[in-house]
Amino acid sequence: MTHSIILLAAETAGKEGGLFDLDATLPLMAIQFLFLVLILNATFYKPLSKAIDERDEYIRKNQLDARERLSKVEQLASQYEQELATARRQSQQIVVDAQAEAERVAAEKIAAAQREAQAQREQAAQEIEQQKQEALASLEQQVDALSQQIMEKLLGTQLVSQR
Repeated sequence: MTHSIILLAAETAGKEGGLFDLDATLPLMAIQFLFLVLILNATFYKPLSKAIDERDEYIRKNQLDARERLSKVEQLASQYEQELATARRQSQQIVVDAQAEAERVAAEKIAAAQREAQAQREQAAQEIEQQKQEALASLEQQVDALSQQIMEKLLGTQLVSQR
């Protein structure tokens, strides 16, 4: 089949004088080409370029929105980091203040306990001294009484009363 097409093309080329004839078919072909370009432009290229332009505009808009959102996110992140640093400093200050307050309260309680213990020791020492004095006085009376009895027994009641 290809052999017969080649033969037909060779016969046609040989009769007219060449591969291209510059007769009325050339302007007709040019008009057909322009008509085909207009049809393709109207049906294919314009909708395609419109879709590409819309898609390009959509991408640009999304990129712009993304940049704006990224900027907002970076600002918020910076703000939150500053607030977090402030909160950390405040919490550290609160902890330091609480420790100082706890140490102060502990020192006050220890001092109060020491004063109370000292007061109890002094009171106990006074009570012991008082009991000692009472015991000595009681012993002195008992010693006097016993001395009196011993002297009465040894010397007799009459001699002791004379004395």
